[in-house]
Amino acid sequence: MYHTWMRYFTPSPTHHKLGLVCLGVGLQHGALPTVGPRTLDHHVAVVISAGSGWYRGPDGRRVTVTGPALLWLIPGIPHHYGPDPAAGWDESFVDFTGPATTTYTELGYIEPDRPVVPLADTAAARAAVGRIARAARRGNPLLEVETGAAVHELLVALRRARADVGADGDPVLQALARDAFQPLTVAEHASRHGMTPAELRTAVRRGAGCSPKDYLLGIRLGRAKELLAATELPVAAVARRVGYDDPAYFSRLFTRRVGTAPVRFREQQGRAVHGGWSHQIPDPEHPPTIATRPT
Repeated sequence: MYHTWMRYFTPSPTHHKLGLVCLGVGLQHGALPTVGPRTLDHHVAVVISAGSGWYRGPDGRRVTVTGPALLWLIPGIPHHYGPDPAAGWDESFVDFTGPATTTYTELGYIEPDRPVVPLADTAAARAAVGRIARAARRGNPLLEVETGAAVHELLVALRRARADVGADGDPVLQALARDAFQPLTVAEHASRHGMTPAELRTAVRRGAGCSPKDYLLGIRLGRAKELLAATELPVAAVARRVGYDDPAYFSRLFTRRVGTAPVRFREQQGRAVHGGWSHQIPDPEHPPTIATRPT
């Protein structure tokens, strides 16, 4: 016995220009029928919240699936899967496509080489699926945009939910972020972690979808933007604060990556906040407000 609810969509060519569109969503549980063998022309994320079953890819090898877990169904890749016929499983799925899937794959959010991914939990992923399901009501004029936006959210939620990533994130990435403003080479960072530069590159690419150099650069430039926008520190001082002893090199690097020079960025974004800068992240559910004064 099983229960199924699903909806399928046909986004217009204009919506496909958004880069990522949702093609369908479903919620199922119980002793579901076996799927495949088949090959699809789009991506599907199958989220198994509870229960167990199996997956078989093009190599013919049968892999045990135990919830919570994620099945990646990749375009052009034959697959065959199903739940345990006795116990079944709880499943939600989202079909999607678009050129943004290429970038998500390059960043490591979609893993063609790892079709079965153990998850720590599925709460955030199921919440994103729930938003797609609610948007799927008949006659919703925002259907394609709402569901496409939720697919982005789903991919982020699945990335965070991987069982091989701790609650506080990847420890290597945490350590790199902590030391990002020190004038260290990639080799020196690797040595601090008892790794070779090649091992560090592999770890960072798997965790952040980029090279260690780009990961560190993103943190440094982000902090530099904050200092330029919210303080009156000279550009040379900003450069030193984020790990660059040569202000001219920092300015060239900033200009090349940001698209505008540090001085110009300050002119556009500057908001001096003498004594008002806060390092505490505000609660989006209860943002700070200014009390209304009686007139």
